[in-house]
Amino acid sequence: MSNENKSIHEFDFNLICEYFSNIERQGPGSQEVTTKALSFVDNLTDKSRIADIGCGTGGQTMVLANNVSGNITGIDLFPAFINQFNANTSKLGLEDRVKGTVGSMDNLPYKQKELDLIWSEGAIYNIGFERGLKEWRKFLKPGGFIAVSEATWFTEERPAEIEEFWQDAYPGIDTVSNKVAQMQKAGYIPVAAFILPENCWIEHFYVPQVEVQENFLMKYAGNKAAQEFIANQRHETQLYYKYKEYYGYAFYIGKKM
Repeated sequence: MSNENKSIHEFDFNLICEYFSNIERQGPGSQEVTTKALSFVDNLTDKSRIADIGCGTGGQTMVLANNVSGNITGIDLFPAFINQFNANTSKLGLEDRVKGTVGSMDNLPYKQKELDLIWSEGAIYNIGFERGLKEWRKFLKPGGFIAVSEATWFTEERPAEIEEFWQDAYPGIDTVSNKVAQMQKAGYIPVAAFILPENCWIEHFYVPQVEVQENFLMKYAGNKAAQEFIANQRHETQLYYKYKEYYGYAFYIGKKM
């Protein structure tokens, strides 16, 4: 396997964290998409408890906070992301009801039936879509909601190159219909599922990385690991432009039965 074909999980976590700290969103998405997904969630009040799992630096969390009045906790494994998350909340004057904390999505600090809404944009793959839906369900109140965005196939068949890339990167990728069925099987009423538009990938994720990549290579001139990581990111971008009609992200919103 060439360096550009490595899975991102093979690179040093600190390197990954530093790189993505320089981007507002650590995965494809947009303010419009976050707001659209939130529109399918009802019964939220200023007493609602919300968790954004795998929150990164909080690009989408701040959008949530500007559209709901409840208390939001962002959870991420990387302290650098959480430090930036909390700096962002202070800058926006949200620190009284929005807080970032370091934690793992497979060991969440909640009691059963404590949360009204679980949010996770582009992060549930770390634990697996099916596993996350099943394990996180116990933290939701009856009638509570879960909303996650997830890598998804748009077609039943696709070229071998992109099939092999995703089977290595995330074998849990599947079609919209299969993901909805998995959500239903996990004990949720599927409320909505929609595909994220291309601008979530291009304008809000890949284009902002161009300048970050140049700065990263200058900072780590001669560092083989950094060079291989940037080559990997650029390869992923090229694959998206080449095969974007076959895959992307979809948002899945479910209500606990």
